[in-house]
Amino acid sequence: MNGSVRVGHVVGVPLRMHWSVPLLVGLFAYGLGRQGLPVWTPGRSDTVYAVAGVVGAALLMGSLLLHETAHAATALRKKISVQDVTLWALGGTTRMGRPQTAAAAFAVAVSGPLISLVIGGIALGAGIGLHGLSGWAVPSVVLAWLGWANLFLGVFNLLPAVPLDGGRVVQAVLWWRTGDRERADLAASRGGQIMGLLLVAAGWISVLRGTPGGLWIVFIGLFIMVVAGAERRRAALHRSLRGLRVGEAMSGPVATGADWLTVQRFIDEVAVHSAYSALPLLDFEGRPSGVVQLRRLASVPAADRETLRVREVAIPLSQCAVAAPDDLLTEALDKLSLRTGPRILVVDAGHLVGIVTGKDIGRLMQRETLGGKENA
Repeated sequence: MNGSVRVGHVVGVPLRMHWSVPLLVGLFAYGLGRQGLPVWTPGRSDTVYAVAGVVGAALLMGSLLLHETAHAATALRKKISVQDVTLWALGGTTRMGRPQTAAAAFAVAVSGPLISLVIGGIALGAGIGLHGLSGWAVPSVVLAWLGWANLFLGVFNLLPAVPLDGGRVVQAVLWWRTGDRERADLAASRGGQIMGLLLVAAGWISVLRGTPGGLWIVFIGLFIMVVAGAERRRAALHRSLRGLRVGEAMSGPVATGADWLTVQRFIDEVAVHSAYSALPLLDFEGRPSGVVQLRRLASVPAADRETLRVREVAIPLSQCAVAAPDDLLTEALDKLSLRTGPRILVVDAGHLVGIVTGKDIGRLMQRETLGGKENA
């Protein structure tokens, strides 16, 4: 996700934090310490309220992290690749590969809300238990607040709207019932768009009735509509490309460059003559080693261009989307991400034999459409 930085690992997966997380923690801490606690436990000092507010907000972010960690851990147990976990203003996201079975998809989707509900129940029970103890009023209220927040998080995430976990559950159930993954994805994404529209409408009604918090509901609804729309388009694309192989979409020969050249020599001999914004690199043995983006070359300081090798500023092959000619095209497209870029390197017996870009997909779809009309 743009605007996020890597801060560590969870279950062996990179953990990233969006710039909006400190803002979110501040808002929760302020709301709990300046508005909630003074009403629920009056008579304490401002310092006590401030510290309790920060602790409560930190615990809530920790529970959000556990929610996403549950998704990542379950995915790894189901042999699904996980790219990273990112915390941001709306909770978190776990980027992973597509599950290969409906059962795996269901397990991954339901794991997060279940963890939130368990945390909510434990925190709420602990808060109620501490309520009667002398001197524990503030901690009991913080725990009760944390419990209700997690219960709300778990229930809200179970709404049947992609990209919420409940929408993923619906996808998995429809996939299991129909045996058609793309059909299930299309139906679930339509449901997400409808749910997003309802949330936007409910939010605006709240705003018109004088509740500023309705703007937050509008924002969430818009987010759900946008993501659900994107998933619906992706599902439609996968359905139209079903059964096709990577070799049918790839183009070639591929313009490449040697990865042992210095940045300056690569710019002079290769980049200035290229019509592409990124070029695959080959090593001494003619095997692909990565992809270099021309904008990355331009950012290298002039003083370093004579000594720095181009492979040192390239995206290594391990982080590129790679497929074989006989691989299913839909499975190859699932490997694309912001990190890999919008291209698939087609490798056969260790050698680069083609490339698949957005233009290649568009050309293939046009060809399939024309073929369908002719057959009709």
